Amino acid sequence: MLLQQLVNGLMLGSTYALVAIGYSLIFGVLRLLHLAHGEVFMVGAFAGLELVVWWHAGPIAALVGGLVGSALIGMLLEFVAFRPIRRRGNSHLAPIVSTIGAGLVIQEVMTKIFGSEQTAFPVHFSQTEYHLAGLTLDATQLFILAISFVAMLALHLFVTRTRYGIAMRATSENLRIAAVLGVNIDQVVLLTFALASGLGGLAGVLVGLNFNAISPYMGVEMGIKGMAVMLIGGLGSIYGAMAGGLILGIAEVLSVAYLSSSLRDGFAFGLMILILLLRPRGLFATGVAVER
Repeated sequence: MLLQQLVNGLMLGSTYALVAIGYSLIFGVLRLLHLAHGEVFMVGAFAGLELVVWWHAGPIAALVGGLVGSALIGMLLEFVAFRPIRRRGNSHLAPIVSTIGAGLVIQEVMTKIFGSEQTAFPVHFSQTEYHLAGLTLDATQLFILAISFVAMLALHLFVTRTRYGIAMRATSENLRIAAVLGVNIDQVVLLTFALASGLGGLAGVLVGLNFNAISPYMGVEMGIKGMAVMLIGGLGSIYGAMAGGLILGIAEVLSVAYLSSSLRDGFAFGLMILILLLRPRGLFATGVAVER
């Protein structure tokens, strides 16, 4: 029973991790919070849904659609809500306000198009269950786990072994020095938003597959959970976001299984508060300051 719940927690936590990685990527490079990231996650879910419903696409095509759709929205937000403010100064409040407004606009537009009610997300998986060492997993769960961990591994390889990944790491250390050394800051920031938003879109499609339903308001809760995970893992830490997402997912599932479903969010955020009391900078703090 415990092992089964741990696996369920890993599946839920892996989607939290993908969303939180987006927060961490953007904060790590710009030291700014992107409070419309939950709505970007939601757009990815609907982009995947459209491919499934209208084009009868399979899960992989839905994931690609969610990734591309969210990446495009993320880049648009960078042009509209971040770049003009970033070029005017170092205000940390203005981008927060602008992204809250952008998130509300996205939410209203999606509500006008798709309605405010939940929309079913068709699942193209067999209902066959697999039994291994006392665990019971179906094809959907295996797919979500595989895609989540492959995406996180691909991001790790990109950040550590590619030219643009190295440029992102250099920019996260010090934006001005990176610019002096020849890094195209605008290009790196745009790429960061595309990656962060694309991972959020992947998570949106995976959540739709898992719960078989999505809505224009699903980004609000996931956005809050993603920020909580980022705080648990450490501001700006990609690997902290990965670990924090898995920790939060396992904590939520165990609280539902052994305590009460009504305590799910309270237990999860209580864990976040406890971790921050013991380690105020998170479990995997990067050691960089917010002000520079």
